[in-house]
Formats: sequence, C-alpha cells, structure tokens
Amino acid sequence: MSENCNQNCSDCGEESTGRKAAKTDLTENTHELSRIKKVIGVVSGKGGVGKSVVTSLLAVEMNKRGYNTSILDADVTGPSIPKAFGISEKARGTELGLYPITTKTGIEIMSINLLLPNETDPVVWRGPIISGTVKQFWTDVIWGDIDYMFIDMPPGTGDVALTVFQSLKVDGIIIVTSPQELVSMIVSKAVKMAELMDIPILGLIENMSCYKCPDCGKEYKIFGDSHIDQIARRHNLEILTVLPIDPKLASACDNGKIESFENNWFERIVQILTAKQEEKPQVVYITKEEKGGKTLKIAVASENEKVTEHFGHCINFNIYAAVDDQIIHCETIANPGHKPGFLPLFLHEQGVNVIISGGMGAGAIDIFNEKGIEVIVGASGDAKKAAERYLQGELQSTGSVCHEHQHHGECGN
Repeated sequence: MSENCNQNCSDCGEESTGRKAAKTDLTENTHELSRIKKVIGVVSGKGGVGKSVVTSLLAVEMNKRGYNTSILDADVTGPSIPKAFGISEKARGTELGLYPITTKTGIEIMSINLLLPNETDPVVWRGPIISGTVKQFWTDVIWGDIDYMFIDMPPGTGDVALTVFQSLKVDGIIIVTSPQELVSMIVSKAVKMAELMDIPILGLIENMSCYKCPDCGKEYKIFGDSHIDQIARRHNLEILTVLPIDPKLASACDNGKIESFENNWFERIVQILTAKQEEKPQVVYITKEEKGGKTLKIAVASENEKVTEHFGHCINFNIYAAVDDQIIHCETIANPGHKPGFLPLFLHEQGVNVIISGGMGAGAIDIFNEKGIEVIVGASGDAKKAAERYLQGELQSTGSVCHEHQHHGECGN
C-alpha cells in the first residue's frame, strides 16, 4: 500500500493491505408487531425437488409439537404453499400492515397467491420487484408471535436468495436435494452461496429417494442411485432425513390437506431446531399486596389520552410501568388490529399485568383471566390518571361486562 493510499480501492488499481472495510449491515426489521424467534430458509439449487412440500411439512411438524409456526413463501413466481394448505381466501391489510392467513391448525402463511385476484395469474415481474415483494413480506406483514418461521425459497442463487440472506435475519438453512447426479453440482452452488453470506447450513434432506411398493415392500429407485452420502461428505454436512416418493403425500398436497398427513421423518430436525430454543416468557400475575418493589405493567385502552369506552375499538394502548405505586415509564403501542381473541394474547406477550378499559366483551375477559391479567372495566377519563387511581387502590374491577356488541365480535371478544 502506498503512502498516499486513502484505502478507497476504487481510486487506484493497487492492492491494499490495510484494514478491511466494515461489512455493511443490510438486514431489515420486521413489523413492530411481529416477534419472530427463529427463521429457517429451505433452499434448493434447482426446481422440482419438492422444496415447498418440505417447507410445509416442517411447519406442520413444529406446529404439532406446540410451537407457533409460519411460512413466508418467497417463491413469488411459483407459489404453491397456499394450495398445499387448501387456502383460498385473500390476505387483508389495514393502515397498520398486512395480515397473514391462518391455516386450520394455526400456521400463519403469506404468499403472493394470497394477494392476486386469481391464483393462476402469472407473476411477470422483473427481479428487483420480486425481491422487493419478498422483503415486504418480512417488513410489512404483522406476523405476531412466531417461534419458527420457515421461508420457502425459489430455486437457485439469484436475486431473491440474495435478498433473503442479506435483508432477513436467517438463523440457518436446510438444503433439499433429489437423487440425480446433476444435483451434486447444484447443491455445491447453494452451499458456497450460504458460506459466502455467512449463513449456517443445518443439513441436507434428500427427497424422492425411492418408491416402496405397498404390496411387496420392494424399493424402486425411480430417479437412480442416491448421491446424498458423497455430497454430505464433500461439504461436511449432516443428512437430516431421506424422504420417499409417497402418493399419499402428493394427494394431500393436491387436496389442500397437508396438515393431516402423518409421517415420522423429521425427528432429527426437530432435535436441532429445539436444541437452543428459548422458553416463552411467562407473565406472573402480581396482586396489589405483592407488587411492592416489583415492576407492574398497566395497559390502558385509550384514544387521545382518554380511556376508550370499548376495549376493541381503542386507537392505542398506553402501557405504564410502575414500581412501588409510582409510574416510572410510559409507552404507547398502536392497536394492532381487531381480530377475535387477538388483543388479549397480544397484551399478554407485552408483559401486561393489568388492563383498564371502559367496557370489554366476556370472551376477552376470559382470555385475560386465563393469562393471569387483572381486568378493570368501567373506567373513564384521563388514561394516566386511571392508571394512577388503580395504583392508589381507588380503581378496582367492577366485574361488569359490556354486552352491547358481545354477539358481533366487538370489544375484543
């Protein structure tokens, strides 16, 4: 490096031995109402190896084990996830953001097919627009509380893969292969891209390894001999599982019933994914007698700093943190939406111990009670003063329930 080197290598052709420039962080934040713990990308070097099926089965498996799971369908030009789950309704948006569609068993899904007028409409977009769409699925969708998000990647190592690896906080990837010898070269490309982007590779899954005759039990290698062992040794990767060709699985996908498909293929993957999974935070109910010296979180359903008459219709929640009957901090969180049963769970995840409102549906009260959150209804006036009155023992639950909208899904019910 010359004495006059300014370490801007674009100014000259001279090789610099100076300090390497810091890597630019291009990661994007999720929606403020999304809380996603682990993100797993499911990738393949080529199309047609069953990547979307594997993604769906992984989400179903983790969901069956009690985890909140979701699928971000990043295969914008070839979306197939909604079909496998039998989803035909369209995603809806509000001024707060876009809501995913929930499957029969509670898996959250977002796919371009949930936004198109017809699921057969082609997506004839250029690469940057497709990449931008995938990024918006991450930043603009209100995912809520998710333990595991699985991303169904498009095949190859193009724009979308680069966008996902750079912009989304991916914790690891699983590479799906098939037995053909050609796949060896394709897998190598996917592995090298992951290494280049510093994304951990959890292992390999070989799909369509063989077909087992239900009558005689003999196995037929439809796509030839497997090369998964050589690929795994070459790249020092673990073989997570090997999946057979199963007509019942194909039928389940075609009929939108993948959630009811039974299998025992993913035990090793479950072990890896749950090895370092943090336990969900537990909200401890704090009584008036016990709260001395402890932080108490009081949420007030409000509008223009006034207590809202109907819980579900509030504009925001003023959340007051108090210690020894004194408010020490206040934050305002926008109402994330008025889906049935959602708000009590949302506030529970915020660590709220007490909710104050003018009125509330019986269903919402029941959910709050199940979560150990004290409910105060019948309040009015200034939001902060309502919280202070509670701390002073002047505001207690009246036990009253707003019945006006109870049968119309109002008031949070």
